[in-house]
Amino acid sequence: MDFSLVVESFPIYLEGLWTTVWLVGLALIIGLCIAIPLAIARNTSNPIFWLPSWAFIYFFRGTPLLVQLYLIYYGMDQFFPVKDTMWQHAWFCALVAFVLNTSAYTAEIIRGAINGLPKGEVEAAKAYGMGTFMTYRRIILPSALRRALPAYSNEVIFMLHGSAVAGIVTILDLTGAARLVNSRYYAPFESFLTAGMFYMALTFIILWCFKFAEKRFLAYLKPLS
Repeated sequence: MDFSLVVESFPIYLEGLWTTVWLVGLALIIGLCIAIPLAIARNTSNPIFWLPSWAFIYFFRGTPLLVQLYLIYYGMDQFFPVKDTMWQHAWFCALVAFVLNTSAYTAEIIRGAINGLPKGEVEAAKAYGMGTFMTYRRIILPSALRRALPAYSNEVIFMLHGSAVAGIVTILDLTGAARLVNSRYYAPFESFLTAGMFYMALTFIILWCFKFAEKRFLAYLKPLS
C-alpha cells in the first residue's frame, strides 16, 4: 500500500469533501422545508391534498436515486431548454435530485412522528381553544420534529452515502475525487479507501450531533428515576 499518492492528492480530496458537505447540507435544508408541508398534506383527509403528496412520496421512495438523477440530468432538456442556463450544470441537477429524494423520505418520517403523538397533547390544545394552524405551529410540529430526530438521523446518513452518485455526472465530490486519483495513479484500494474514511468521519460527526440533539430535545420523554 502506497499512501504517499494519497498525501500528494490530499487537496483533491478536500475539494471533494467540501462539495459533498455543501451539496448534501443544502439538499437536506431545502428537503426539510418541502417535507413538512408534504407530511401535513399527506395526513389530511382531503384527496386534493393527500393524493398529490402520496404520489410524490411513492414515486421518489419507490425509485432509485441514481435513476432520478439520470432522469433530471439527461431528460430535463426534453421539457424545456436548459442550454447556457443554470439548469444545465451538473451540480444543480444533482441538488434537485437530492432535494426531491430526501423530501419524500423525510415527509414520511415526519408523518409517522405526527401520527405517533399522544392524543392528549392535541386534545389539550383544542381545550385551550387553539385553531388547526396554531395547534400545528405550537404543539404538533415542535413535538413531532423532536420525536423524529432518531429516524431523521438515519435519513441524513443515507443521504450522505447516496450522494456518492453525484460523481457519475461529472461532479468532483468525495467519490469523484477518488475516481480521479485512481485514474491518475491506478491505485483503486488507496484511492477509494481514503474516500471511505472521509465518509466514515462525516458519519461519526453526524451521529454525534444527533446524539447531542436527542439528549437535549428528548430529555422530557425519559422516565423520571
